[in-house]
Amino acid sequence: MNMLFFVVFLLFSALIFRLGIVQIVQGEDYQRKIERTEDVTVNTSVPRGKIYDRYGKVVVDNKPQNAITYTRSSNANPEEMMKTAEKLAQLIEKETDQVTERDKKDFWITKHPKKVEAKITDAEWAAYKEDKLTEDEIYDMQLDRITETDLSELTAAELEVLAIYREFTAGYAQTPQIVKNENVTDVEYAVVSENLSSLPGVNTTTDWERAYAYDGTLKTVLGNISSSKEGLPREMADYYLARGYSRNDRVGKSYLEYQYEDILRGQKTKMKNVTDKSGNVLDSEIITEGQRGNDLVLTIDMDLQTAVEKIIEEELTKAKSSYHPFLDRAFVTMMDPNTGEILAMAGKQYTTSDGKPKIVDFALGNMTTSYAMGSAVKGATVLTGYMTGVNEPGERIVDEPLYFGSSAKSKSSWFNRSGAMSISDTYALMRSSNVYMFKTAMEIGGSHYVRNGGLDINDEAFPTMRKYFGQFGLGVKTGIDLPNEQAGYKGFVDQPGKLLDFSIGQFDTYTPLQLAQYVSTIANGGYRMQPQIVKEIREPISSTNKIGPIAEEIEPNVLNTLELEPGWIEQVQEGFRLVVQGSEGTAASYFGDAPYKMAAKTGTAEGVYDGPLKEKNKNQMTWNVTLVGYAPYDNPEVAMAVVVPWAYEDSSSSIPINHYIGRRAMDKYFELKEQRASEKPAQAVIDQDIVPKTGTETSDADESETEESEDE
Repeated sequence: MNMLFFVVFLLFSALIFRLGIVQIVQGEDYQRKIERTEDVTVNTSVPRGKIYDRYGKVVVDNKPQNAITYTRSSNANPEEMMKTAEKLAQLIEKETDQVTERDKKDFWITKHPKKVEAKITDAEWAAYKEDKLTEDEIYDMQLDRITETDLSELTAAELEVLAIYREFTAGYAQTPQIVKNENVTDVEYAVVSENLSSLPGVNTTTDWERAYAYDGTLKTVLGNISSSKEGLPREMADYYLARGYSRNDRVGKSYLEYQYEDILRGQKTKMKNVTDKSGNVLDSEIITEGQRGNDLVLTIDMDLQTAVEKIIEEELTKAKSSYHPFLDRAFVTMMDPNTGEILAMAGKQYTTSDGKPKIVDFALGNMTTSYAMGSAVKGATVLTGYMTGVNEPGERIVDEPLYFGSSAKSKSSWFNRSGAMSISDTYALMRSSNVYMFKTAMEIGGSHYVRNGGLDINDEAFPTMRKYFGQFGLGVKTGIDLPNEQAGYKGFVDQPGKLLDFSIGQFDTYTPLQLAQYVSTIANGGYRMQPQIVKEIREPISSTNKIGPIAEEIEPNVLNTLELEPGWIEQVQEGFRLVVQGSEGTAASYFGDAPYKMAAKTGTAEGVYDGPLKEKNKNQMTWNVTLVGYAPYDNPEVAMAVVVPWAYEDSSSSIPINHYIGRRAMDKYFELKEQRASEKPAQAVIDQDIVPKTGTETSDADESETEESEDE
């Protein structure tokens, strides 16, 4: 017993000695550990870059708005969060439309624990205690048994609390989450700011939303961004998270906003949150000031864009008034043929909303929809004949009705249904001869026309013609700096007669943008330029009425050069000039008196209607009308493609809407050019308000030289 007492004495002595060390020697260290804080670095979003037109006019801006945020701690207590949500609900109004049925059921369970428990039978509780049912299974059973009557017990005030609590639980811990950023009143903002001390995690700040200076103009091309509620698109979440985004970040979802996301997104503000051991935020400190994204300067002239859109709307409305049931859209693309810069890309679609007619933006259709373009592509057919060696510039071909085999039906040109006449290539373009193109295609396919003979086309005919057409941009993607461009539709049959249809633009389909690239290639002498919609990237500055220095200039890009002998393309250019300037030109009556001296090619294509009403109108034949051109013909500075699908149903109801739109659009371009030439250069915002990147001052002499050069 003495030995046992002695051992106990030694053990108590050791315990007392150890407690003394902990309390006296290491007490302060342990106290600091208890009271320790952690520094957590988080990123907060910044406004996106602005978008300007080529003359410095704001197209897309950021509109500031009041916002209320919540930063959830890493060890957040749901009960504390709910209490905070209840307090905040008394200070602000929160929409409840985003609250789901599952949200309501979960909330009802927390509010009515006894009623929830009664949803489970005694036998099921017994099975749960015997581990025959899991806790998750019990919870799912409770959810299933909550009725609409149960949910109706939730009051409007409780639903508002739920909507706020729902925002609290979204997003990452330590990262501010938007609770409300739409229609936050000044009173709400002030009251919440005054009560922040009793609302842990809640803060007031300034958020932003995209503002469009021209409303719906070009909206489909500009694209959209996700909202703070949407955050990262689910299908691309991993991609963005790997690049430093947060799940609730707003990103470009489509077209221009998506294509230039890395440029527009900006540099986030880095903040240091000081937290206690429970993860509660004690203080916040800005480490690095954020900067909004770089700005984009488009190649688009918004004055021209809005004017062309108005022209399309007026002509569409006028044409629809004379009963053309299938006509519902029209497109115009105007570009600089020497650089590929898109000056205007307009598209409109005629729809009905609540039984009332409505015209909506469809600029995107210039690159995402394709149509048979008709005779407008005959310039490519003539040049393909030169490049394959079956024709020579100036070579004459007999235009005559063509008969194949025993068929009594002929294929002929619109102006020559019975006779035979020897015509040149330029005349064929001026008068839009089908037979000239038919015979050229036959020669490319290894066949020579014999009346009532067969049409023996070799297997390489289609690939050969498509290869050369592709060098003009027809049937291939143009390379525009926007996603989701379409290449058009290639006919899948290879019947010999279809090759003839191909040669006059009535087989494969092309986009209006491809048509503009094609005519630009002819206008500039054989260089296929990559269309571009962004001209410059500029650094952001804080001033609201100035545009920053150039960070990057997008240079013109030649995609390919046609392999041409001297005089070849000049021959086609002359044919295009005669279309407008020749006495028998198919567009002479519409453009012959224009002061800017245009070259052009008209087109019509007959085919089965395949628009939105095709299910009710199967095998309905309609006509597409098109127009390509450039001006001035001897020194081209603007190229244009006009496409109006399904314009009319038969030749007796034909309307030259393509000519009306084309003439007015080209007139407007030169009208704006003359108007700008008469203005003082200093009035151009994009020149006047540039902030020099180097920070050095520009002398008066340098400024004068710059202005004179730009005028030139």
